[in-house]
Amino acid sequence: MNILQDKKYVSLDIQNPIWDRIFTVAPLVVVGTKEKDGYDLAPKHMATPLGFDNYFGFVCTPRHCTYQNVKKTGEFTVSFPTPDQVTTTSLSASPRSDALTKSQQIVEALPLIKAASMDAPLVKNAYLYLECELFKIIDGFGENSIITGSIKHACVRNEYLRVSEKDEQAQLKNNPLLAYISYGRFAKIDETYNFPFPKDFKR
Repeated sequence: MNILQDKKYVSLDIQNPIWDRIFTVAPLVVVGTKEKDGYDLAPKHMATPLGFDNYFGFVCTPRHCTYQNVKKTGEFTVSFPTPDQVTTTSLSASPRSDALTKSQQIVEALPLIKAASMDAPLVKNAYLYLECELFKIIDGFGENSIITGSIKHACVRNEYLRVSEKDEQAQLKNNPLLAYISYGRFAKIDETYNFPFPKDFKR
């Protein structure tokens, strides 16, 4: 096996974070938490299922209210927006002002619904909802942390439910997914292909 020395590649300076120098594909979700007498929403793209059981996690920092809210309440929600909800998702990142709390701004500006099993918000008309109980917080990734939760309640819009009788390619064509292209771009995924798994492959 040859060592990587191809002139088509450029070495990245790992003395600085590499992620702003490249494109990567990620989900885009909105995490909802209870905050004092109101609520907080925050878009996250460093978010993922944790294993094949019902656990979910996302990256946050102790400097953000989302981290402190989850630590205090022990719960959070996750809304998976559709591509036509990009503006709503972006607005959930609105900074606070001295005159108006973020909770007030979000509640007044965004279409929200309340979670079924906890006192926390969800983005109305998202295609998938998760309601999570805090499992553990793992600190120490530089200034960042991973917040993990066990899923206590989940629901999906009918048209996004995977059913064996449905043509998955047609289903996703008609009901596209939202992807975040880090940093600062997004994509609507409506064209997909079967992955060429090796024969007898098992998860």
